[in-house]
Amino acid sequence: MSESRLIPVTLDNYKPLREIVFETLREALINGVLKPGERLMEIQLAEEMGVSRTPVREAIRKLELEGFVVMIPRKGAYVAGISVKDIADVFEIRTALEGLAAGLAAERITEEELEQLERILVKIGECVQSNNLEKLVEVDTEFHDTLFKASRNERLVQIVSNLREQIQRFRTTSLSTPGRMKYALDEHKKIVEAVSERNVELAQALAREHIENAENSMLEKLNEVKDPGPEEQI
Repeated sequence: MSESRLIPVTLDNYKPLREIVFETLREALINGVLKPGERLMEIQLAEEMGVSRTPVREAIRKLELEGFVVMIPRKGAYVAGISVKDIADVFEIRTALEGLAAGLAAERITEEELEQLERILVKIGECVQSNNLEKLVEVDTEFHDTLFKASRNERLVQIVSNLREQIQRFRTTSLSTPGRMKYALDEHKKIVEAVSERNVELAQALAREHIENAENSMLEKLNEVKDPGPEEQI
């Protein structure tokens, strides 16, 4: 990175500095300011944002957990790449798994788990109201984890866990699309209603539609950065 592309961070009275640095870097990754395959140099990033290396190092570690960054031994941190085919492959699998989980949950969910889903809906609504993307990603993950748990199928839970890293990155990008937070909340409400009514077919259909909408939102967000070919890296 030979030129400065990151705006110096502005302090927020309500947020710790490390959180501001993390959000700044994640936004730069989502918007393509930091390109796939690009090496992330702590010193240069810190200089561009006007902070020390410590919050930058913490942010990079957190971004690695979300799948935005890959660590290569003896070489350092690099921006993870995604191709349109990667997106299609993951969402194709996730659409099938989420539909299956919702259908099974409609048959097997407990009253306690239904109560938990209702409470999560309230938390999602609060995140939408405050436009808190980071918290929303966390609560959205909790929502889907609860549905999978309610399926009572441990193999299904294990399979989706293997995709967690990719799903988290895609979830963040999708939910950052303008208007997507509110639409996702409405979709979640419909899924919970179908599950609570024990309507297997409707729960399956709504869950699949929800994931398809998430995929479309992600592609829309990424196409704002670049119009890639089907195999091209985003």
